[in-house]
Amino acid sequence: QVQLVESGGGSVQAGGSLRLSCAASGVAVSTNSMGWFRQAPGKERERVAGISRFRSRTDYADSVKGRFTISQDNAKNMVYLQMSSLKPEDTAMYYCAAVRSYASQWPYDYVYWGQGTQVTVSS
Repeated sequence: QVQLVESGGGSVQAGGSLRLSCAASGVAVSTNSMGWFRQAPGKERERVAGISRFRSRTDYADSVKGRFTISQDNAKNMVYLQMSSLKPEDTAMYYCAAVRSYASQWPYDYVYWGQGTQVTVSS
């Protein structure tokens, strides 16, 4: 049974930092492409960061480039999202997702999803 469990969300003031974690079981992060997505109320789910199973290439949404960093620990089977210089517009539910193939930016390409962790950034 595949499980992705996110943690690390919370409330923070603008300019602050948070580190999200995604604990994977039943699926190896080393052989899957992993993505961090977010969804704010009334908005579509968007990928903010991805890390490909092919050469561990990383990719970011323009809105978070230079502020967010995705990484993974294959030994612990974990994926992380370090978020810095947070802005109120970063407020959303954040999800971890996995797909066997390439690191697509589209949510419908991902097979496995976590339940999400809420991030709230106040001004």
